[in-house]
Amino acid sequence: MAGKWFPAAQLTSSGRPVFVTGEVESTLLSSVDLECEENSHVPLLKSGVLILTTHRLLWINETNTSSSAAAVAIPLGTVTHIFPPKKSMKHMFASPRVRFQVSTSVDGMVIENGQKSMVLTLVLRGSKSDLDSFYSRFWEVWRGRSWEVLSLASSESTSMEGSSVVKTTVVGVSGILRREQEMWESTDKTLQDAFQDLNALMSKAKEMVMLAEKMRLKLLSGPASEPKANDEEMTSKQEMQDWLLSVGIASPVTKESAGALYHQQLSRQLADFVKLPLERAGGMIALIDIYCLFNRARGTELISPEDLLRACAIWEKFDVPVMLRKFDSGVMVIQNKSHSDEEVFGRIKSLVSKPDALRTGISPSDAAMTLGIAPAMAKEHLLTAESKGLLCRDISPEGFRFFINLFKEIDLNDIYS
Repeated sequence: MAGKWFPAAQLTSSGRPVFVTGEVESTLLSSVDLECEENSHVPLLKSGVLILTTHRLLWINETNTSSSAAAVAIPLGTVTHIFPPKKSMKHMFASPRVRFQVSTSVDGMVIENGQKSMVLTLVLRGSKSDLDSFYSRFWEVWRGRSWEVLSLASSESTSMEGSSVVKTTVVGVSGILRREQEMWESTDKTLQDAFQDLNALMSKAKEMVMLAEKMRLKLLSGPASEPKANDEEMTSKQEMQDWLLSVGIASPVTKESAGALYHQQLSRQLADFVKLPLERAGGMIALIDIYCLFNRARGTELISPEDLLRACAIWEKFDVPVMLRKFDSGVMVIQNKSHSDEEVFGRIKSLVSKPDALRTGISPSDAAMTLGIAPAMAKEHLLTAESKGLLCRDISPEGFRFFINLFKEIDLNDIYS
């Protein structure tokens, strides 16, 4: 029903919104209702997460992400007026409300430059919702009109090139003052040009980050059962994945923008981010490696190890394809839910069954080369296989050596044979 009145918003597999080019989130609020008092046919959207970005108002239903009204978007270009909040005694004891007017089509669909209009109301039912702070940010983002700023750097830079100024020679004190004024004007123009170039560079950087994000999603959505390509294609794909990882996250979740929903939204963004590193690592990667990669992608918005642990722990409440795992030794890793230990054990068993391994055993480094993972991770797999009774361990000055467990094949009823 909501799709008849509001444009739909795309979500990732973890429930995070898919941003458009140059879009950056500004504020997140929980327990927000979206209603229309003028038109009773517009459905009431209750208790959702409201995300204010530089381009849209996003309302997300976290309780049922599979429904048709899971996420709706109100482009800020459709907003024609924002009403100031009321400060009467009656409204002091009610939930804070923000009313704004949007343009609609004849049928009531929210569109830009529509023939009609209607007033929508945001009811902030969250206990930590700050009405004045949200209203001021809403007003600033709407007045900024970032969705209309696409390419303005070149227009202003060429406006002064064609003009010619005839200078007259002035001597004495007035000439000194004139030259000083011209110097300040030249310095001011240089600073303006520099900031215009910087703004143009930042806008282009955002476009490149969004382009890299789309390419990363395209790589992840590729079929996993493709026939094996040649070495040159695999190398180019690996280089492309390394480059995409170094670009970064377009709109990282911050405590300032998310507020009380910081760890929840950070958990969803992290679940989207780890897909590519997990694919490269074979379905399992150490938590410390993800910490380094995630912080590098976030740029200056770094997170603490405690925030990363809390974000990973929240995955149990969401329907995401990744999980946090802790080995008996205390090493923590992130792995796909589809990751199978039995498949890893089968590859280890085939490795230790080779003639050379039967004589000398294998080390974590040998297993790491076979499995294509780090030696520390390979050691954890070997220890887990030992606890399952598949391997035996020999500790020597050279380190750990693992052998196939032949004791399981001994028949206790005929032990001497």
